[in-house]
Amino acid sequence: MKAALLLVALAGCGDNQQVQPPVVTPPDAPIPTVPGLKVEMRLVAQVPTLAVLATTPPLDPRLFVVERIGQIRVVKDGVVGDEPFLDLSEEIGGPVLTDSGELGLLGLAFHPAYATTGVFYVFYTARNPGDPLNEQRDVLARCKVSDADPDRADAKSCVEVLSIPDLATNHNGGMIEFGNDGFLYVGTGDGGSGNPNNPQALDDGLPNTRALFGKILRLDVDHPANGLEYGIPAGNPFAAGGGRPEIWIRGLRNPWRWSFDRLTGDIWIGDVGQKTIEELDVLRPAQQRGANLGWKFWEGSVCYEGDCTAPQTANPRDERRAADGWYSIIGGQVYRGSKFPDAQGWHFYTDHYKGGLARARLNDDDSLTVVDLVGSFPINGTSIHEGPDGDLFETDATGNVYQLVVVP
Repeated sequence: MKAALLLVALAGCGDNQQVQPPVVTPPDAPIPTVPGLKVEMRLVAQVPTLAVLATTPPLDPRLFVVERIGQIRVVKDGVVGDEPFLDLSEEIGGPVLTDSGELGLLGLAFHPAYATTGVFYVFYTARNPGDPLNEQRDVLARCKVSDADPDRADAKSCVEVLSIPDLATNHNGGMIEFGNDGFLYVGTGDGGSGNPNNPQALDDGLPNTRALFGKILRLDVDHPANGLEYGIPAGNPFAAGGGRPEIWIRGLRNPWRWSFDRLTGDIWIGDVGQKTIEELDVLRPAQQRGANLGWKFWEGSVCYEGDCTAPQTANPRDERRAADGWYSIIGGQVYRGSKFPDAQGWHFYTDHYKGGLARARLNDDDSLTVVDLVGSFPINGTSIHEGPDGDLFETDATGNVYQLVVVP
């Protein structure tokens, strides 16, 4: 099976089944193509296996590429290191489970003080022995770089910070990122396999705030408390009760890729749809705390099932239809680098199946300007994220790493 097909469910469409996009009526007003800002995705590196993310520590010239198999590679001046920076693959006895297309090493985030602490965090799926219902776990772990070699980290240094038992192999989320507030944010999927653990399931007549599925969590990893490897920020909506105190945002299906605008603190979330609508959500800092994005009552702005009389607290900013080829949205990043001034403030994103590239800008009145770019762009993309010098890099299912470049 080709590497690209390993991501049939990785982005979360169709509940672990490869199905044809349904026929739906396209939006009445197609998104216009506006001239200007021509960009290319130029191949800059290739890692041995399926790549899911390329990122970098603060102010570091190296690019770190995450491979689903459980390895992280260092790229310096376009050269991929012979040995992994970190190897957690099950092939060498590591914890990362990759039995299904959505399982594996899915996320990487460097601590803001990485240059002095050498601490970073990873998110992966692992086996869950002894639990016949939940055969795997979604794990957040803290690791440390080697004191002797800045290009190597010892797997034995990794300590589990959070473990979530999971009964299905799909919809695992996996994106992790530090916010401007210094807290670590963790994206989780809704549990998959027909969404038995969906975040909107009724629990005692109330939306489920007792589960960590289908959420973005907010953790204070610098101040562990109450016997845990993390503390709860006082501003979390359920810090004082009423739900799991880790929860920050809820009502998500599978936020496979999302990011913060490091200048404004806005969060941009690509939430993969069920069968019809892919959505891009954008929340300013003041809109994030306790936001409910609607799933599983709502798929985008359309009622999916159940009682939709109470709308979600935050509506999608951009919706794409499966009939137009969008079937697994890949949320990207706002460009804040210095090389390409014309790209400043634009969020770039794509779709795993359709490919191509779109850019969006959040306006002062909270409207969104969206432009579909014309050109030849990769398909089977898995992420668009910030690397050295604020440049944006796209990874794909064959291990390619591309750099976004503005051209005349």
